[in-house]
Amino acid sequence: MKYILFVLAGACSFGLLSTFVKKAYESGFHVGDVVGSQNLFGVIMLWTLVFVAAKSAKQPAASQTFNVTSRQALSLMAVGTTTGLTGMLYYAALQYISASFAIVLLFQFTWMGILLEAVVERKRPGKDKILSLIILFVGIIMASGYLGGGQEAVSWIGVTLGLSAAVTYAFFIWFSGKTAKQVVPITRSTIMLSGSFILVMLVFPPHFLINGSLHEGLLPWALLLALFGIVIPPLFYAIGVPRVGGGLATILSAAELPTAVIMSYVVLNESVNWLQWLGVGITMFGIALPELMKRKKSQSEIVCTL
Repeated sequence: MKYILFVLAGACSFGLLSTFVKKAYESGFHVGDVVGSQNLFGVIMLWTLVFVAAKSAKQPAASQTFNVTSRQALSLMAVGTTTGLTGMLYYAALQYISASFAIVLLFQFTWMGILLEAVVERKRPGKDKILSLIILFVGIIMASGYLGGGQEAVSWIGVTLGLSAAVTYAFFIWFSGKTAKQVVPITRSTIMLSGSFILVMLVFPPHFLINGSLHEGLLPWALLLALFGIVIPPLFYAIGVPRVGGGLATILSAAELPTAVIMSYVVLNESVNWLQWLGVGITMFGIALPELMKRKKSQSEIVCTL
């Protein structure tokens, strides 16, 4: 049970980010300040944890923590650039669309991942995945709020940025699952986020370090985004996912969606009607459907063999 809670906590941590970003924007900061400071403090926290873990462990475990070849490190940093792109695109989308709609757009990485698998591995998706895709499309249309006239106009810039973030996130999941799997999880995550940090610093030079933004209210948001967006999720997933399995972890990760919508409704006072709530529920069901069908099939096969 505790490992399920670890995965849920990691997912809910991700769900808090859009609200923190929106509040930072309300305080007068722009996307470069937000994503740059998050990556800076996140990388500092992660490397601190890596060194502390290595120092407190026994010698063999410590050597294992830093047992990374230069080729593995470069590969992981390259993969990390995709999560850096995801953060920049997603946070930029939040300047144009509501937090509740942005998270639904980001969640389209699920069917994009299935499509990527089909193209790269020439693996035709099964009926369960095709049905899941149809349900996800219905869910996003309902959850957007535009179907029932909940929004005045569609910001196509925001929609494009949100879907682009989903694309880069799908690539991140794809490549991260195939790159340097032998490396210790915490070290693996830290090196990947270092790649993300370098990319973000190149795109958005850290002016916040010298222009006084940190002392003018950016620091609390930077620390919150670093903690809940960069430190907690990778650590909690590294602890919980191996124990609960990838399939169940995918279902539990869907908790990010209602968390983001609830936070946008309660904290940001965004309008969320019943049709949008229904769309969120349908989207979560679409995400969980392939795993639920697989589990049902496995149980049926067990019963047949008895």
